[in-house]
Amino acid sequence: MTHPPSIDDESLIAALRLSGGRDPVPAHVAAAAQAVFGLRLPEAVTARSTVTTAPAGIRSSDETRLLRFAAAELTVDLEVTSMDGLVDLAGQVSPPPEAGARVEVRTLHLTEARELSPTGQFAVTGLPPGWFSVVCHRPEHSSVATSWTRIRL
Repeated sequence: MTHPPSIDDESLIAALRLSGGRDPVPAHVAAAAQAVFGLRLPEAVTARSTVTTAPAGIRSSDETRLLRFAAAELTVDLEVTSMDGLVDLAGQVSPPPEAGARVEVRTLHLTEARELSPTGQFAVTGLPPGWFSVVCHRPEHSSVATSWTRIRL
């Protein structure tokens, strides 16, 4: 005979309050959930974080962080540095997209757009630390968005 999973009294009371509507979701939690839902890009392909190392011959410091995100047909490399409590991103999209491509660096509170150079490079400075995502918009192709990543100082 199997027994149902046990639950402690505190968890049971919390579950009963939630089911009875006596402990509603706080307004700030609902507002944050709606704001995050608005940042979704359902039509975009997601580039997932992959392992990367500094290329040979590149000087690195403890303050520099390298990140790589890869999708089937596009890679986004980011160099993350911080200064005075703000974050700077220098990026490279590979292979370089066609003319008219641009990137958006999105945080929970702001979006910075940049045109890509012919070699696929871009930079954004002065971002607040926290969650960010980079979206590459390409003419006649699906957008590619990196997974959300948290930068802590």
